Amino acid sequence: MAKRPIFEEAGASEAPRAAARSTIEAPTGARRAIRVWLGILFLMVAAMIAVGGLTRLTDSGLSITEWRPVSGALPPMTEADWQAEFDLYQQIDQFHLLNAEMTLSEFKSIYWWEWSHRQLGRAVGLVWALGFLGFLAFRKIPPGWHVRLLIPGVLGGVQGAIGWWMVSSGITAGEGVTSVASYRLATHLGLAFVILGVLAWDMFLLGRPEAQLLQARRGREAKLYSLSTGLMHFAFLQILLGALVAGIDAGRGYTDWPLMAGGIFPPGMWELTPVWRNLFENDGTVQFIHRLSGYLLFVFGVIVWNRGRKSSYAPTRSAFHMVFAALAAQVVLGIVTVMQGAPLALGLSHQLLAVLLWVLIIRARYLAQYPLGGTIRRAA
Repeated sequence: MAKRPIFEEAGASEAPRAAARSTIEAPTGARRAIRVWLGILFLMVAAMIAVGGLTRLTDSGLSITEWRPVSGALPPMTEADWQAEFDLYQQIDQFHLLNAEMTLSEFKSIYWWEWSHRQLGRAVGLVWALGFLGFLAFRKIPPGWHVRLLIPGVLGGVQGAIGWWMVSSGITAGEGVTSVASYRLATHLGLAFVILGVLAWDMFLLGRPEAQLLQARRGREAKLYSLSTGLMHFAFLQILLGALVAGIDAGRGYTDWPLMAGGIFPPGMWELTPVWRNLFENDGTVQFIHRLSGYLLFVFGVIVWNRGRKSSYAPTRSAFHMVFAALAAQVVLGIVTVMQGAPLALGLSHQLLAVLLWVLIIRARYLAQYPLGGTIRRAA
């Protein structure tokens, strides 16, 4: 009986395994294409946050007094259409109490900001729907990713409803309301950051094949991941507090630092009744809480950074260095913004830097969970 060629036998048995392994480990075109699609959505949502910030800082958010998800995509086309929109705006309290001398030409300038913000929201929804349905139709969605990719679209739909819920709080007549409710503004901005975070996390995951992620997870730094998760939650809280500040223009009320009106605590911190209103409507209380939370966030950020700089992986250490640099810059910019009375340029820069810091924290958290190979620092 002839002996079977051992080396050929082994080679033949290994060939399918090698082919299967290469198929699993190689990044597929679908993953790359989905990542590009998510990247486009990410940039559009970031732009929405910027335009939303400008809309708030220019007091343009109440210029459109009706919610027309479909027909509202078209702006006024004739002078009669513009006058009709202006007539609607003239019926609300913001016009009577703040802009009674506004002309039609001035109204157009604030109208365009709000219309652009809503239009960008429609565009985000359209890009998501076309992408999701397209990948679904061609069966290009990787296993286990259907729900993941559905989540941004669902959250985007909820965001549109919350946007109108926010705007409707300021469209009043005879109630003396001239802006949207600050807690609704915080909800609206907070959900925007959640959507941005979901998109960023999914993009990071799609940047490497599943096999590499599974392998990388074996080297996860659990404590660092836990700390970075805590930092992410703390930063999110600070973003919500910042929205409360913006909602009532509390950043312009006290321009001295580190004191407030010459004292540690602002005067009349709890003068509104019932007392809970001070947490949302008292500009001194809201700004004080935002300042205090910022100090605590920075201290916790230093603790997390100190742990992160000792990571075994060079890319992870670099990621936490970037987080600390952005956090320090945000603290300095926040102080300068307050001392300058929150002008438009500084207020918008402060918000955009918050976006960058948010994404950098999520990236550092991702690398703590799925470290990249590279220079490994070995203990002595």
